[in-house]
Amino acid sequence: MTEFKQVATLDDVAPGTMYRVELDGKRILLANADGTIYACDEMCTHEDFSLALGALQGDCLKCSLHGSRFDLKTGRPLDEPADEDLAVYPVKVEGNKIFVALD
Repeated sequence: MTEFKQVATLDDVAPGTMYRVELDGKRILLANADGTIYACDEMCTHEDFSLALGALQGDCLKCSLHGSRFDLKTGRPLDEPADEDLAVYPVKVEGNKIFVALD
């Protein structure tokens, strides 16, 4: 059974912004793309670099180090040099609370 844990509130992640959290020792990045909340690993799969320093472009996340973009729905890299999927996690929003599951 999927276990969701509260990690933030909608007040923490305004539309067009990102917010870093830690869940069970794992660094997770929340992204609010036009009102939809996504959760993924915080570190780029190409090189250890924080994606929180990147930029949201629609429902994609762009790493500011080498320019690779990742689809926030699937984690798939859309540009080189990244060629490994970014881990994405299930999200649910209840009222103002954001919950993430790591499985």
